[in-house]
Amino acid sequence: MTSSFPRDPAPATTDAGPGDAVSRRVADHLRKAILRGEIGPGEHIRQEHVAARLGASRLPVREALRILEAEGLIEQRAHKGARVLRLDAHEVQVIYEMRQRIEPLALAESLPHLTDDDLLRLGRIQDRIEANTDIAEFLTLDREFHLLTYTGCQVEWLSTMVVRLWNATQHYRREFMRLSGSGRRWVVNAEHRLLLDAIERRDAVDAEMHLGGHIRRTRIELAHHPEVFGPVPAAPAYPPDGG
Repeated sequence: MTSSFPRDPAPATTDAGPGDAVSRRVADHLRKAILRGEIGPGEHIRQEHVAARLGASRLPVREALRILEAEGLIEQRAHKGARVLRLDAHEVQVIYEMRQRIEPLALAESLPHLTDDDLLRLGRIQDRIEANTDIAEFLTLDREFHLLTYTGCQVEWLSTMVVRLWNATQHYRREFMRLSGSGRRWVVNAEHRLLLDAIERRDAVDAEMHLGGHIRRTRIELAHHPEVFGPVPAAPAYPPDGG
């Protein structure tokens, strides 16, 4: 039985048709830029400028934007175009409450199907997290760690929802990490080790409990930092003029 869990998409290859390959290449580029914080919440994405920068026509750029909208990274409105999703503090709290309920279920669905190789990879990723001091790298590894734990999930709509919720909150997790610094990193590592131990024991009850507590703690700590959601300068457009 193969997993339905959508890992972060791989770069476009020549296996698809020419138009599909270009759309995927554009989506890859924009996805990475959004998740890294290079395009911020509320920032407009100008189709014609993206097309010019990436050497693509407008049609595959439009398709790329539809892909990113389905992934929960951007929103598109009639006569207003596309912009990176922007949330307020209440919306992020609700999304974290959703994650607190949904992700333990996804983990329980995934757990019986995780392989020994998956467990070895999880251990190696956690080793790298503990040795890490860079926020951007930490966020990449933390995302990889958690999404890997769900790869055994066979329920496609549940898998898709988990990724959408992660995508929607990426910016706010980054800002929180910048504010909190590395002083609280030991808590994350301790929680990850408890979660990893439960997964290795194939103990769904403990794994769900540790994961739910891990997400709940992050939700509560975010609520204590309203500055993460404070007013930001008027959003520019992407790519910037001249870029």
